[in-house]
Amino acid sequence: MPYTLSPDETYGLDVETTEYLKDHVKAPDRWVLNFGPQHPATHTTLRIVLELDGERVARATPHIGYLHSGFEKLGEHHDWNQWVCTASRMDYVSPIVNDIAWHTAVETLFGIDVTPRCKVVRTIMAELGRIQNHLLCVGAAGLDLGAFTGFLYGFNEREFIYDIVEYVSGQRFHPDWTRVGGAWRDLPDDEQFARMVRSFIDVRLPKALSDLEGLLNKNRIFRDRLEGVGVISHADAIAWSLSGPMARASGVRRDLRKDEPYLCYAPNWDGEGADPVKFSVAVGSKGDCFERYLVRLEELKQSARMIDQLIDRIPKGPMNVGTDSKAVLPSKGDVYGSIEGTIQQFELIMHNRGWDVPVGETYTAIEGPNGELGFFLVGGGGKLPWRVRCRPPCFMNYQVFSKLIEGHQLADVVAVIGSINIIAAELDR
Repeated sequence: MPYTLSPDETYGLDVETTEYLKDHVKAPDRWVLNFGPQHPATHTTLRIVLELDGERVARATPHIGYLHSGFEKLGEHHDWNQWVCTASRMDYVSPIVNDIAWHTAVETLFGIDVTPRCKVVRTIMAELGRIQNHLLCVGAAGLDLGAFTGFLYGFNEREFIYDIVEYVSGQRFHPDWTRVGGAWRDLPDDEQFARMVRSFIDVRLPKALSDLEGLLNKNRIFRDRLEGVGVISHADAIAWSLSGPMARASGVRRDLRKDEPYLCYAPNWDGEGADPVKFSVAVGSKGDCFERYLVRLEELKQSARMIDQLIDRIPKGPMNVGTDSKAVLPSKGDVYGSIEGTIQQFELIMHNRGWDVPVGETYTAIEGPNGELGFFLVGGGGKLPWRVRCRPPCFMNYQVFSKLIEGHQLADVVAVIGSINIIAAELDR
């Protein structure tokens, strides 16, 4: 119930301010608790002002911006390749996915279709990034509720994905691997890459998932803490613009890999009639924290299934599109071995004339681990973007937190936060 203000409290205030205070001033029998940012479950970056009625949450007001870094504004000062270093620092749990999302949007603006080889490798890396993200999320779901062993089962396997990312890009944590029209380098060796990926999806990942499911799926304490908590209906999930596992756990059957396919999720990705990779969209119905956990578990299995279909089908040929497109960096062999390559390298790196950027705009999104990860780009014809805007899934999903937690107990806050899987750098940007 709104708190009734006394005449002294409203003296001299206009009607709009008075109505606002009725809805936002706490009742006298409630007390306010700052949950975070200095709390392990809030990653030292999320602050939630809770209004408590005993042990129950009467109102929750999230305060964001503690990790705001001005990423979008930096996009106006970095060229189309440089900003990938910023993109990979948004969702730092699976940075390779950010790289792919960014350059997929840039290539859409430029009208560039990457090579079949690049599509396959990008798809494999995107699904490894999804596994990387979900392993931490389902492991941390156990950690936040006291199951430290479950966290280790998920977190340990991520190290082997880092090994693969390092092999492909040269860097473990922030790969900054993609470039306009391809990648900064090709795979060092196809067979070694396939062996590393096979070892992970055939041996290590199934064992980790078996351990996680055995420890948590029928654990009475774990289920009691998650079932019926943070419920959002199918209609509300759509109304709040949720995406990813948050929406699919409520029965929203939307996945951009199916609905707006790209890379190897699209038919004829090789130009010769190839079928898209086969996978099932993980959809729940209850919309609570436990259902979101189960959806992510199933997505882990589906990602491994897609990788299994592609890992032995990596086409031969170039990773990057031809240098006929003036937006593509030439190979080092061309830079050092031909005058045309040297000129193109100079124009792209040192001179404003290199980028043949159309004057226009585009919004392009991919299915990130947490949902729709999209970029709105405006090209002004110059070397730098005129405008860069990100549509991060965490920002859209976090807005529903207040609705999810109201009426639940204080101890349920960590369960709901963990089920949303908020990545602060992506949330604040």
